[in-house]
Amino acid sequence: MQTKKFVLLDIDYVTRNQEPVIRLFGKLVGENEEGHIIARDKSFKPYIYVIPSDPHRVTDCIHELNELKLISVEKVSRNDMGQRKEVLKVTFKHPRDIPKLREKILKLPSVGEIREHDIPFYRRYLIDKGLFPLKVVEVQGTVLNPAQSSQRSQASPEFKGLQVLNGHGSPESKGLHESQEINGHKSQELKGSHGSQGTPGPTEGSENNRTPKPCIFQMENHPQPLDSSLPEFTVLSFDIEVYNPRGMPQSDLDPIIIISFSSNQGFRKVLSTKNPPDSSNHQESSLDFVEVVSDEKELLEKFVETVESENPDIILGYNSDSFDLPYIRDRAAKLGVPLKLGIDGSPLRFTRTGFTNSAMIKGRVHIDLYFNIRRYMHLARHTLEHVYRELFGETKLDIPGDEIHIYWDEGGRRLETLFHYSLDDAVAVTRIGERMIPLSTELTRIVGQPLFDISRMASGRMVEWYLIRKSFQYQNLVPNKPSPSEVTHREAIHVVGGYVKEPVKGLHENIVYFDFRSLYPSIIISKNISPDSFTDKQELNRDNYHVSPESGYKFRKEPVGFIPSAIGQILQDRVKIKSKMDESTDDWQIQVLNAQQEALKRLANTFYGLYNHSTFRWYSLQCSESITAWGRDFLKTTMEDAEKQGFKPVYADTDGFFATYVGTMDEITKTTECHVKYVD
Repeated sequence: MQTKKFVLLDIDYVTRNQEPVIRLFGKLVGENEEGHIIARDKSFKPYIYVIPSDPHRVTDCIHELNELKLISVEKVSRNDMGQRKEVLKVTFKHPRDIPKLREKILKLPSVGEIREHDIPFYRRYLIDKGLFPLKVVEVQGTVLNPAQSSQRSQASPEFKGLQVLNGHGSPESKGLHESQEINGHKSQELKGSHGSQGTPGPTEGSENNRTPKPCIFQMENHPQPLDSSLPEFTVLSFDIEVYNPRGMPQSDLDPIIIISFSSNQGFRKVLSTKNPPDSSNHQESSLDFVEVVSDEKELLEKFVETVESENPDIILGYNSDSFDLPYIRDRAAKLGVPLKLGIDGSPLRFTRTGFTNSAMIKGRVHIDLYFNIRRYMHLARHTLEHVYRELFGETKLDIPGDEIHIYWDEGGRRLETLFHYSLDDAVAVTRIGERMIPLSTELTRIVGQPLFDISRMASGRMVEWYLIRKSFQYQNLVPNKPSPSEVTHREAIHVVGGYVKEPVKGLHENIVYFDFRSLYPSIIISKNISPDSFTDKQELNRDNYHVSPESGYKFRKEPVGFIPSAIGQILQDRVKIKSKMDESTDDWQIQVLNAQQEALKRLANTFYGLYNHSTFRWYSLQCSESITAWGRDFLKTTMEDAEKQGFKPVYADTDGFFATYVGTMDEITKTTECHVKYVD
């Protein structure tokens, strides 16, 4: 039996002999190890929980379920909103069997409810095995292919003959891919210098086009998560230019003329279907980074070859989900070029994520930075040029999109400028990725879902998957998603928000700002606000409950609720990380720690709003109204106390207020410190 260690980058499952097989894609780590691995696990099976209609009918329920010829029906004990229940864990042969049998199970007389039937198979595996993408995994088993290095001009043995999910193929492929939620994930500590946006020197990077094939590994034991620092990951950015004399590019008519690359390993290249101008008289404008191909078909073939030879763990683009990769797909289909970009030799494919389609490259993480930027940077415009200027204070070369064809046709200096512009775009994407992706990386390592998913996931969804993982650890049953009618009903309910005091008009001096640190998360923890701690029972001893202002909702003081416990852990971890930041003198470590604490902060601050979010599994009107009621109460009370200390509030909003104070600076400082201690 052999042992392999790797950083988990990606996961999916395929079907072999009508059985689901989990595939873990990773970057090998350890002495004398390089390249990628595909570790297969055929032992894991999908399951759901069934809650009997009556606690006394468990035996009847087991009998009825056994008639459906399932793999197993097991009686287990789980927590459900603060109550311990005997439920049934029902295991299926294949993930596609769950939607097929779900309605039939619900109609059984002894069945009251089913739970966790909508958790995709690959996510279930990550949660149950305690695996976190971008962390190290150790597996034991057998290597199925000999170590070798060659170009993957054909699909690898791992891809050949497999029924792999593609989202638009046979029923088999649809079943494998569970509601089109296949994931990608990769890891990343984007290191490496990329230099300035100026003219690059000669092309550097990988000169060997022979890429190691991935190690195909059959697991024989359960995978083991390990604590380990991350290695440096290879990141490849790309950008395309289209010849578009008719205006907006049309993939059925307008050819791709340039593809540019940049990596965090120093590799820079521009592929062009047109010869560069003679730059022998302009040594300062060397075009050694330009490689000329005969036509668009060869251009696309070189694109595939470059991805293979550079063998990146992460591929970055800017609007690549919506433009670059769909355009490449369409042109490649038109010209008959296979886009075998996955490490297993699989083709580029698209999956539905939210309201858009996302491009997936199996075994590599494709990240469209445009969506990250839109989420985290509030700018008037989100063009690559504007974002680059905002982040780095530099102006990159820019050519209007409707003038690309003019620069191409005129040639000479204009064509030279076009080459530099295209390369600058790719380099800019790499540099922006270095700045933006560490946050997504840390969220991936905390939430425990793939980087491909996290980079496209709203913060509320991240919190939900974080809680689903915590539910497994605490042996809690996960609430079902609300029905469409429930969502409609919830959306019609209005919850009063935070207190706002209109600003006092005028010019004010000696302004002091009082701010509650993490007000809503602190209220959730201190008042134990959680659906499983809420009670409407009438008891005489009020000492056992927290009673919210205005509404009078009651929350048990003990035991600690599920969500307060989860938030509390996040805040404790953040405090520890910030302490490490204060102690550290290493700039790189400080950057990593800062990304970690920012990720935790975003998760903690998202919790409150979700209680009133119509699609949240742990939705609770009582919790939502109580949090804001306590928030308003704390803010108003603190303002009243401040006035007694000589302050005059002039504006307030939700979790803080501005106040003036008449006196010397020493008096202001002393009085403010005293009031803060009083409030604490």
